[in-house]
Amino acid sequence: MNSTTPLMLVALVAIVGTIGFASEAHAEHGDHNLPLTVQTDSATYGHDDTITVTGQVANVIPGNVPITVTVVSPMTSLVTIDQINVASDGSYETSMSTAGNLWKYDGTYTIKVNYGSLDNNVKVELTGGVEVVEKKHMDHGDDKNEMHHDDVECGSSEVNIGGNCTSYDISGGHITSATVNTDDNSVIINIHADDDGVLTISPSESTQRGIFMVLVDGEESDDAEINGNTVTVPFGAETEQIEIIGTFVVPEFGTIAAMILAVAIISIVAISAKSRLSIVPRY
Repeated sequence: MNSTTPLMLVALVAIVGTIGFASEAHAEHGDHNLPLTVQTDSATYGHDDTITVTGQVANVIPGNVPITVTVVSPMTSLVTIDQINVASDGSYETSMSTAGNLWKYDGTYTIKVNYGSLDNNVKVELTGGVEVVEKKHMDHGDDKNEMHHDDVECGSSEVNIGGNCTSYDISGGHITSATVNTDDNSVIINIHADDDGVLTISPSESTQRGIFMVLVDGEESDDAEINGNTVTVPFGAETEQIEIIGTFVVPEFGTIAAMILAVAIISIVAISAKSRLSIVPRY
C-alpha cells in the first residue's frame, strides 16, 4: 500500500475542518465586519418603553463626525432625528423613549443610521397604541370627481399634506396649513413664526420625492439641510411660508379630475368642429 495515501487523507480532513471552522466563525462574527451596523435591544416595544440602539463603525472618520439617527413612522413620517458621537473603538449607543404623540401609532418603525456615505437601518414593532386607519372624505358637492382631504384626522404634531398625516418638529412658531403644488413639484407649508426657529419635517415619499431645494418666503435657503426626504429648515421671526421643492409630487385627485375634464372639453370641441365641417355643402 502506498504510504502517501494516509497522509493525503489526514491532510484532506484537516482542510475540510479548517473550512468548516472558518465558515462558522464568519457566520458568528460576519456582522462585525460590516462598515456600519445597527441593532436594538428588542424587536417589539410598547408605547411607554425605551429603545436602546447600538452599533459599530468599521472605520472611524477623523474629526469627530457624528452618526445621524432618524426614526420614521409606519406612515413614513418623521418621528425624531438626532446625532450621536462615535467612540474611539467605533462603537455607538443611544436610547429613545416611545412615549409621546409621535410614537402613538402601532406598526413598524424604521430606525435609520447615517455615517458619512454609509447607511443602515433596523425595524421595530410598536403595539398597544393607536391603529393606523387611512381616512379619505368624498365631497358630494358640485364636483363629484374631486377628492378632498379636509377630514383626515391628524395628531397635534402632524400636518395633513395631500391626505397624509406628516409628523414634524418645530420651534419658534407653529404650522397653520400645508398644500401640494403640482406645478412646481413642491409642498408649501404655511407657518406663524413668533421667533427665530427650526422646522424639521419629512414628507411621505408617496407625496413627494427627490427633494433638492427649500425656499423660505420665496428665497432659497442656504441653511436648510436635506437628508433624503427629511428636511431641517431654520427660519426667522415673522416667516410665513416654507416651500420644499422636489422632482416629483403626487397631485391630489381634484387636480387629476381637472386635467381629465380639460382633455374631454378639447376632444368635444374638436369633434364638434369636425362634424360642422362634414355637413357644410360642397359646391
